[in-house]
Amino acid sequence: MSKPPDLMQGTLDLLLLKILALEPMNGHAISVRLKQVSSDVLQVSDGSLYPALHKLEQEGWIQAEWKLTENNRRAKFYELTRLGRRQLETETAAWELLSSAITSVIRLSEA
Repeated sequence: MSKPPDLMQGTLDLLLLKILALEPMNGHAISVRLKQVSSDVLQVSDGSLYPALHKLEQEGWIQAEWKLTENNRRAKFYELTRLGRRQLETETAAWELLSSAITSVIRLSEA
């Protein structure tokens, strides 16, 4: 199923914040988790993922630290900040309002 790029772009911050609320992860693990949790429906390319993570870091919503992966490779691990948790709450509320409104329109009965 194809997804409009702007929809994914508009929700990517929310998805990344939610995934990182669970535990610190590196970029590859974030990508795998998103795909896994969404039953392979949601996928994000490296070309979208890393600029989004960089933006979240600049906003102060996440912080990054270089660590070793399970395979003893150096990778940047990202984790949510206190400010990021507040942003996650804000974006979750906005998403729930929007998705509820869209669902109401979709469920309209035809005349």
